[in-house]
Amino acid sequence: MEHFVVSARKYRPQTFKDVVGQQAITNTLLNAIKNNHLAQALLFTGPRGVGKTTCARILAKMINSDGNTSEDEDFAFNIFELDAASNNSVDDIRSLTDQVRIPPQVGKYKVYIIDEVHMLSQAAFNAFLKTLEEPPKHCIFILATTEKHKIIPTILSRCQIFDFKRITVTDAKEYLKYIAKEQDVTAEDDALHIIAQKADGAMRDALSIFDRVVSFSGKNLTRQAVTENLNVLDYETYFTSTDLILENKIPELLVQFNTILSKGFDGHHYIAGLASHFRDLMVCKNPSTLDLLEVGEDTKQKYIEQSQKTSNSFLMKGIQLANDCDLKYKTSKNQRLLVELTLMQLASITFDGEKKNRKHFIIPPSYFKAKGITPIPVNKPKTEVIKAPESETVLKENLTPKEMLSAVAEPVAIPKISINKPSKVTSGLSLKSIREKKEHLIRQMDVVIDEDDLPKEPVTQEALTKAWNVYTDRMDKKGEKIMASILQMDAPKLKDTTIYLTYSNNTNKIELERAEFPLMAFLKKTLLNYDLKLDITVNEEVAKKYAFTPQEKYEKLKEKNPNIELLRKTFGLDI
Repeated sequence: MEHFVVSARKYRPQTFKDVVGQQAITNTLLNAIKNNHLAQALLFTGPRGVGKTTCARILAKMINSDGNTSEDEDFAFNIFELDAASNNSVDDIRSLTDQVRIPPQVGKYKVYIIDEVHMLSQAAFNAFLKTLEEPPKHCIFILATTEKHKIIPTILSRCQIFDFKRITVTDAKEYLKYIAKEQDVTAEDDALHIIAQKADGAMRDALSIFDRVVSFSGKNLTRQAVTENLNVLDYETYFTSTDLILENKIPELLVQFNTILSKGFDGHHYIAGLASHFRDLMVCKNPSTLDLLEVGEDTKQKYIEQSQKTSNSFLMKGIQLANDCDLKYKTSKNQRLLVELTLMQLASITFDGEKKNRKHFIIPPSYFKAKGITPIPVNKPKTEVIKAPESETVLKENLTPKEMLSAVAEPVAIPKISINKPSKVTSGLSLKSIREKKEHLIRQMDVVIDEDDLPKEPVTQEALTKAWNVYTDRMDKKGEKIMASILQMDAPKLKDTTIYLTYSNNTNKIELERAEFPLMAFLKKTLLNYDLKLDITVNEEVAKKYAFTPQEKYEKLKEKNPNIELLRKTFGLDI
């Protein structure tokens, strides 16, 4: 059986040109070597699997090469690799500093590569400081770490720092395509993209996943085989979920989620992926942001097609709901129910069936005017009121709104019916029915008549105060003592057609706003001006005029009756 070498070792870059996704760092190192401007202490930092140790080995080989050596020469006698995770004591560092004094036997430099340098102890760092600051001319230190924040500042200040970045999905996919070609593996573009995405910026992880999937599916690498082997949710799952959400198919959506769970996937992973899917759909909305979509060409076309079915408002609401579920998932005691509720809310964003109220409400024109909306004109009933003999009320056509209001407001006389029968017969025409009919006509007139035809008689402050007091007394007699008290707290002030009120706290304002409609309806009808509106403000300074402490209450009483002071002094009373 032939020995198998993993792709991460077999295809490890031998030159800076082969390093993936770190062009800025490799160009800097090449120029430093070319111009003889290389520092004697370098720190390579960045995530795992992005080429830190590889670049260190390539650099060590290049600075010892004089152009006459063969390409296979690795200068093993000049390169020393130290794993600081297992050699982190003071004695290990002292042994290293003793070796530094000895010049190289072959080549120009001795290169010390210390991997995972953040694992050194505090004492080891301190023992290493002097040597790192002033090493011999033939010695170069290359430190590599994934956690730069754990290295003490005195070490950082002595090193030239190179920050390695995560390898992008596109770069990783292109390199995997090269590896697949080298191994005669037929791979779908989407399959390689999923592997690169799963690697999360680490090329070594991408190559390890690639080897595993090739072992599973052989020489033909398909998207389905990759998703099945890696146990990841592919794009088709989220495309189907989004279609069900847009079609408001809640039962099918819940069944799909149950199928996903039965395959061993985590609900948290699913809802986080759905939020990312909505983000990708929003990215497809604008051609300038289309480059932010890191998917294959075939999948990109599917994203563009589905994004045309969705609106920006739907995607924003969807991202918000999915993100809220993501944040609450770990703390939820019933995580499955949380995701199912989120899916039902998502499927209800565009649902306009049962959410619509089937009742027909008559909306007053003033509502549309406040919203800046032009209402659709309504055909006015051509009716007028004329007086018939014996005080009967009859409807007639071609009556102006003002005349109609006056006519309806007049008292209605009930015709007297006298029947010579021994038993008492009750008439079907009652005061209550006539009154309700009259009020219905007035309410109907508020809506049907255009605002230009409504009465707009001038209103005086005196008339407003009188009508206000009448309404307050009515509230008091109906038993609504709190509302009557709120109406009496401040006298209404009229300016043009606006009634101003000021209260000392927000509670009174909220209570009056709840009862604003019947109040304004009464004032408009009583004062014959339908342009009247209410403006309520809160001013905490108003509360200062009221007495709260016992001394303030006593002063108020003394203002009303000065004899109280005489009574207090006579009997020696305390306040």
